[in-house]
Amino acid sequence: MKNRIDQLFEKKKSDILSVYFTAGFPKLDDTIQIIYELELNGVDLIEIGMPFSDPVADGPTLQYCNNRALKNGMSLQLLFKQLEKIREVVNIPLVLMGYVNPVIQFGIEAFCSKCKDTGIDGVILPDLPLEEFLQNYSEVFNNYGLYNIFLVTPHSGRERITEIDNASKGFVYIVSSASTTGAGKRSEDFNTSYFKRLKDMNLKNPGLIGFGVSGRASFENACKYARGAIVGSAFTDVLKRDPDIKNAVKNFVSEMRGLVVNAE
Repeated sequence: MKNRIDQLFEKKKSDILSVYFTAGFPKLDDTIQIIYELELNGVDLIEIGMPFSDPVADGPTLQYCNNRALKNGMSLQLLFKQLEKIREVVNIPLVLMGYVNPVIQFGIEAFCSKCKDTGIDGVILPDLPLEEFLQNYSEVFNNYGLYNIFLVTPHSGRERITEIDNASKGFVYIVSSASTTGAGKRSEDFNTSYFKRLKDMNLKNPGLIGFGVSGRASFENACKYARGAIVGSAFTDVLKRDPDIKNAVKNFVSEMRGLVVNAE
């Protein structure tokens, strides 16, 4: 079976909306409902955050979510248990995102095996160096059909971007800036010359832009330079404000898609 990430990018050529949320937030048992409602409302890809005690790349919003999820009792073991039957109700690509330390503690092969068993299509581990992955882990990932997605930043040189593109499967995560997540950038603040440089390189993998995509305007702007964009902190803010997950997800996705105005 072809990886669902590949299927998505073959089928949809633009305006791909990927949404990130932290597993176990707002409540421990909200994970499955959030995934279900996101697909129901037209999200194309979901990134499920694996909570970690020291999320250094995340801004205040996602740091808060990580801490709250851990206090709620979320763990990698529990997350896999929650996801055991997710493929009975959800069809879109699912990606786990987080830091490499909990994955190593869990065991790389055990982690990849669980991902295959639960229908996880890919993993984003921003603090896993490219060279370490290629030397120690790529064979295991390949054996279980699990895609590892790497990040490029405005500081990545042309040679490094090519190396990352060659090692990536599924898509390349284009970090919009060198800041942490959720920095509240406006669409006009994006480094468009960097985006144009990446677009002109004609990478073999499609790209999704993340970090600072916070509303319809920034989503539309990002989609001019990549196949789509990733939204995390803005969605988390909605979950914090509205305890009704069904309502929160519907309003958020509608606003991102431009279907309603000033949704709460």
